[in-house]
Amino acid sequence: MSRQAVTIRHVAAEAGVSLQTVSRVINNEPNVRDAVRARVNAAVERLGYIPSIAARRLGGARSYLILALNDRDRTIEGWRLGEGNDWVDQMLYGGMLTCAQHGYRMIFELVDTHAEHVERAVLAALAALRPDGVVLTPPHSDNPAITRLLEERGVPFARIGSGETGAGFAIGMDEAAAGRAATEHLLALGHRRIGFVSGDPEYRLSVDRRDGYRQALAAGGVAADPALEQQGDFSFASGVIAAEALLDLPSPATAIVASSDQMTLAALHVAYHRGLRVPADLALVSFDDTPVVRFAMPPLTAVTQPIAAMASAAAELLIRASAGEAIDPEPRILPFALNVRASTVGG
Repeated sequence: MSRQAVTIRHVAAEAGVSLQTVSRVINNEPNVRDAVRARVNAAVERLGYIPSIAARRLGGARSYLILALNDRDRTIEGWRLGEGNDWVDQMLYGGMLTCAQHGYRMIFELVDTHAEHVERAVLAALAALRPDGVVLTPPHSDNPAITRLLEERGVPFARIGSGETGAGFAIGMDEAAAGRAATEHLLALGHRRIGFVSGDPEYRLSVDRRDGYRQALAAGGVAADPALEQQGDFSFASGVIAAEALLDLPSPATAIVASSDQMTLAALHVAYHRGLRVPADLALVSFDDTPVVRFAMPPLTAVTQPIAAMASAAAELLIRASAGEAIDPEPRILPFALNVRASTVGG
């Protein structure tokens, strides 16, 4: 019999036990006599059986699935435009590998966080998949309708990109500290007219990064100028509008920190068309550090988010919780990095 043809039914028949008993053994669950466990394991070895998720689910309440929810509109828009943002790739890379190490699978679903019946969409996904836990990415991670629903249903969940206390496992980086680090880098280079382009205000991290920018200016003795703060929404188009506004000021910005790679690339685009040299005339610092910024001309200085590490931590915590382990509810804050490149220190 080939390995592909071997099913849990063959193992049960070989060992002379029920399907549920085989499932409990392969899941390493209690309440199985040692002699029975040994007999089942011997049958698995003889037949070369490779357990499926369906077989593992027979023995108990766990589904061995982790559900990751991403924002539908923003994800589809990014894919449609092909703008080179690998946030989703990094999230799946970290989450899927960790799940696989524990015999789990990660399922990726898109939900419109602005939908009138967002709870209905989430409930539909829960009913179809019965996941052992849910990973929420921004802005879902700060959407009270979603977090409240999961809490009421008793579904463990992790909130990536959220440092807030509350239900679920909060996993993020210190966004304010990252905003400070980016601004302090420019201050150390002598810049005093530093513009800041915020991301979508629906994302808490956008506010935190802007606050870090303000804190760095205050600590550096630089007076705040509201005209140097522009609102974006993470998109290239919003970055163009913001950069134009900052460079049209009577005393233009000599440096810009933008809250996404796309908005920073937009500022680079505007600088090129105005004949400005980067960084001699305009220095640029980005957030996210997706691959495209390393191939820009010049390569962009950027804050690197630990996206894969955050997704990995989220999956790990949910898998441990599903096994009944008591988990410390304190937020997990992972380190970021400021990668200095030619957009701030070039010739």
